[in-house]
Amino acid sequence: MINMNKEDFLKMFKNQSYIEQLKDIPQKFNVVHNEETKTTDITIYGVIGTSWWSDSFSATDMDNALNEAGDNDIKVHLNSPGGDAFMGIAIYNRLKRHKGKVSIYIDGWACSAASVIAMAADELIMGLGSMLMIHEASNIVWGSKADMRKEADILDELEEGIIDIYMTKAKVTREEIREKVDSETWFSARKALEIGFASMAEGVEPDGDNIVTNSVMDDQEKRQIINELKSTLKPNTQSQEPSPVPAAAVNNGKGSFNLLKKWR
Repeated sequence: MINMNKEDFLKMFKNQSYIEQLKDIPQKFNVVHNEETKTTDITIYGVIGTSWWSDSFSATDMDNALNEAGDNDIKVHLNSPGGDAFMGIAIYNRLKRHKGKVSIYIDGWACSAASVIAMAADELIMGLGSMLMIHEASNIVWGSKADMRKEADILDELEEGIIDIYMTKAKVTREEIREKVDSETWFSARKALEIGFASMAEGVEPDGDNIVTNSVMDDQEKRQIINELKSTLKPNTQSQEPSPVPAAAVNNGKGSFNLLKKWR
């Protein structure tokens, strides 16, 4: 049986700029239930999937946490380089079936399989400076040319399912998402907001048609509203019409590995 460690998995990324930071993510899976507020906080840091050195977590861990949560609203704190693609899909589907609201906060990274989990959010919040990455599924195969072709067919089908998941949030076409998957695309908080993956991006200022994530009006917006009200309330004898005022932006507001697994 062929196996690989976390360093081997990370070497599959086309962009190697962030590998050292991704390797240093501490492994943590933690669950805290608050019966007073009816919320459950789940921390997912590190590699996704089971491993032989017991420093990752599985879909079973998530299932147990959600069963204990009952109908609580869920807040997931995510910081992961990814891992087992099928495990990420299982966690995605388990979160989607949860009855309470699911909010996912990307604290640092949501790469590969972790980006699939992020799509389960009813509300996906990108932290300041955080990143989300999507790319091709990959595997290491040993065998004949027939084995290679069979594995390629499996990876094609796996990617179609993963693109289906991305398309539940994306504001662009399926072909555009496929191109971004094939080329390995890293999204800043602003870019994730623009493409539709994120609901909010902390600290991101308005840009074109983007939604402002800070709902508190600044001083200029307040003065504009006051001036407009004053102009509206002036006597009818006033000959000059008030100047048009631009509308304020509106805020509408997530060891070894067994290589038989498909990695993202």
